[in-house]
Amino acid sequence: MAFLNIKNVAIVGLSAGVPKQIMPTISTTDKYDADAFVETTGIIEKRYSNDFTTSDLGQAATKRLIADLGWDKKEIGILVFVSQTPDYILPATSCILQDKLGLSKDCMAFDISLGCSGWVYGLSVISSIMQTGMIKKGILIAGDARKQCYEEADQLFGFAGTATAIEYQEGAEGFQFHFGTDGSGYDAIIKPVGGCRNQVTAKDLEPVMCADGRKRHGFQTLMKGMDVFAFGITTAPKSIKKLIGEFNINRDNIDYYVFHQANRKMNETIRKKLKLSEEQVPYSMTHFRNTSSASIPLTIVTELADKVSGKKTEYVGCGFGVGLSWGTVHFSTDHPVISKLVEL
Repeated sequence: MAFLNIKNVAIVGLSAGVPKQIMPTISTTDKYDADAFVETTGIIEKRYSNDFTTSDLGQAATKRLIADLGWDKKEIGILVFVSQTPDYILPATSCILQDKLGLSKDCMAFDISLGCSGWVYGLSVISSIMQTGMIKKGILIAGDARKQCYEEADQLFGFAGTATAIEYQEGAEGFQFHFGTDGSGYDAIIKPVGGCRNQVTAKDLEPVMCADGRKRHGFQTLMKGMDVFAFGITTAPKSIKKLIGEFNINRDNIDYYVFHQANRKMNETIRKKLKLSEEQVPYSMTHFRNTSSASIPLTIVTELADKVSGKKTEYVGCGFGVGLSWGTVHFSTDHPVISKLVEL
């Protein structure tokens, strides 16, 4: 079983960056209207701009967080970038960000290509490396920004980049993780063209009508909506229960359950399966939509900042989706620095 228990590291700060441009929900298909979309997904609007990449938003969030923490950039020994919308196929976006952020050349930097579960996976990797104390400070940047190519605006996905500050603290409670993967469902959420297996041709640039009544070209994301819904409402509750059982976590002590912001109907089903109160399950998707690997930290920044900044808070975070991949983490913050939302 894929469980991890990592000690001596803690989250000390979080921040998020989004475009300032707000796009309301509109209908892009004859299959449903805007009101029906809002009712099903809980999404009213999103932040959108083709002027910014994920790294632009993550860079802005990181700069704000470093300043608010008062960290010396020279002390940051690791930078991890989690996204499925990097700047380039190569080089790694983390290397570019190391330079743009003015971090030391002694800082290790690398990318992780994961979507909805990405923040949890990234957190496990960076904390595993830091738990020995050889690296004292680290930054995890996670997010996605799906710039469009002359195609109708995507109704489900929003733009966001987040930064999470990790610090070595001897004796810290750290993180407990549960992970899982089901690659047989790889095509449930897929961008079929643009990688090495199916490289782009002129034909792939021509939009074609899909089963959901929307036009897409070959290197846009395709989703089997009902398969993904069934996966989410089944897998997320099981993963959370496994984590709590494995580590004998007292559910009464958990203040918030922060889920990947897929859609409200899915997350409400998960909440009810776990018998959680509405107050325990915050939502950011209403105004930011599905922001992939950014969704858990973005929700903490935008929905919980005033509630958690001045005290110790206990969380369970669960990310699930593209891959198919899922990860659940139990952690605490103690008077964290949560930066004001950065709008570009």
